[in-house]
Amino acid sequence: MVNLFSRDIAYKFIKFGVVGFSGVIVDFGFTYVCKEWLKIQKYVSNAIGFTIAASSNYYLNRVWTFHSNNPEIASEYGMFLFISLIGLLINTLVLWMLVSKAKFNFYFSKLLAIGVVTIWNFLANLNYTFLH
Repeated sequence: MVNLFSRDIAYKFIKFGVVGFSGVIVDFGFTYVCKEWLKIQKYVSNAIGFTIAASSNYYLNRVWTFHSNNPEIASEYGMFLFISLIGLLINTLVLWMLVSKAKFNFYFSKLLAIGVVTIWNFLANLNYTFLH
């Protein structure tokens, strides 16, 4: 485990947040197109948007946030996607609870779910995917 209170980690978290914001745009964009235009079921649309955003986030985090030189790109990408898959499960659970149980708006709930998952993704990727 790394020291979570260092200046370097805070800077990485900010960069992770910038990358994550770009991922939110990708995620919402693809989710919206799938759900509203293609009429794909909302939770499947959510998974599609989330997966595409996770892939773009991997690349940006590898080269900009964490400056990874790991030659095992497939393994690193696999770990990133595995962590993102766990994040997708968390995202979907939070989304389902807020939409189905609390009757919140779908897109507002999605924004809240993304916030929860951002913390999970940063800590897991910092401590596993990009730890070297």
